[in-house]
Amino acid sequence: MKNIYMIGIGLIGGSFAIDIKKNNPDVVIHGISRKDETLNKALELNLIDKKATLDDIENADLVIVSIPVDATVKLLPTILDKISDDGLVIDAGSTKEEICKVVEHHPKRRNFLACHPIAGTENSGPTAAISGLYVGKTNIICEVEKTTFKLQEKALKLFMDIGMRIRYMDPVSHDKHIAYVSHLSHISSFMLGKTVINKAKNERDIFDMAGSGFASTVRLAKSSPAMWTPIFKQNKENVIETLEEYINNLQQFKELMQKDDFSEIFNEMENTNYIKQILNGIK
Repeated sequence: MKNIYMIGIGLIGGSFAIDIKKNNPDVVIHGISRKDETLNKALELNLIDKKATLDDIENADLVIVSIPVDATVKLLPTILDKISDDGLVIDAGSTKEEICKVVEHHPKRRNFLACHPIAGTENSGPTAAISGLYVGKTNIICEVEKTTFKLQEKALKLFMDIGMRIRYMDPVSHDKHIAYVSHLSHISSFMLGKTVINKAKNERDIFDMAGSGFASTVRLAKSSPAMWTPIFKQNKENVIETLEEYINNLQQFKELMQKDDFSEIFNEMENTNYIKQILNGIK
């Protein structure tokens, strides 16, 4: 792959650019963004080599789309219209069902690979891009059988070269499972942050009393609302289902507190400690 076009050059796209360039110094990375200041910053940080527009995509060997999922749904058919027969388009969206549906019958569906790299931080924009973000991380690929085999091979090599693990899943299952392990975590963090802000009006009190546990739990509340609102919208049904279960568990915990049933609270927490074994196993 000689010419790679990045549509969206923030944390996800920019981090891809850094490590792709590290492994392939001869690759020319072109940046596409609605905001010229984003492209200027990406050039300044050496994330991209050149600015580009959507009309230039016909020259692309690979297009990586890492913009909010609602924008991806709108733009993806146009991108596929412009890609050459030998070019590949991949996305990095946190939802997959709507994205896959919008190009289901596109004449160049075979030139698209639906991906979700499970990696990131709470930061955004070109300055958030970091080297090694994807090392040891899982990249979920959906509907791989709908992508031309030779293009699959190129993408898989690129992912493995930057240290990613690959897992395959259908879009419906992906969106259901990711609602539990990612989307609910972000909602919990946002709402914990809101609760503390509403209760502790004195910002100095929050700063002085907040320990590392609070900081790590509320870290995701610093994430971009412009990115996460469309994710919640696209995965609305699954997110509501997870919220109902989560709220039910919170309600049960509250009732145990009201009954002074701390032995059962101990049991609940002890049983949940099993999560340590699961998480240790995926590190």
